[in-house]
Amino acid sequence: MKKLFSLLILISFSGFSQEIALLKYNGGGDWYANPTSLPNLIKYSNQNINTRIKAKPATVEPSSPDLFSYPFVHMTGHGNVVFSDSDISNLRNYLLSGGFLHIDDNYGMDEFIRKEIKKIFPNNNLVEIPANHKIFQTPNIFAGGLPKIHEHDGKRPQAFGIFENNRLILLYTYESDLGDGWEDPEVNNDPREVREKALKMGANILSYIFNN
Repeated sequence: MKKLFSLLILISFSGFSQEIALLKYNGGGDWYANPTSLPNLIKYSNQNINTRIKAKPATVEPSSPDLFSYPFVHMTGHGNVVFSDSDISNLRNYLLSGGFLHIDDNYGMDEFIRKEIKKIFPNNNLVEIPANHKIFQTPNIFAGGLPKIHEHDGKRPQAFGIFENNRLILLYTYESDLGDGWEDPEVNNDPREVREKALKMGANILSYIFNN
């Protein structure tokens, strides 16, 4: 399954249109936050790194078999997250089969999502990803690692990951708020250079999953 799924990801990047998805989770958190973020990231990536991703992202639930249709699944929100046993099992199988989950804390998710990640991978700890990791190097260089997009508590941005066989399969971005930077300009009134920085980092994430 893992080799087949990885092969399908490689084929899709090589010229066939591919679809990515937003994770619709339970617990009361606003999984639907930042509605313009993924469409804008898709548009930017298709224009700048030669991806061919469908313009409109899908929505998928963590326990759905459809999860395996998407090489990249994005998750965001400000509040509570609860994964059921079937969610946990399906997410684990998806990630170990070559899938990729990007969790972007939109400020307020951290205390909840860490516990749920631990349920998916009880024997793995989130590790901070160093600035020299390839996800920060290609195609755009972020010499200091994860960029800061919104201040919130004024803490430094951190990227954490779960790795399997040296491959990053789950990325958790904290105190950065990439998704806010991907949104339409008028949503957060971010300067152009801030949005560009967020979109470039998003393009790096997509480039990583399609090439590793």
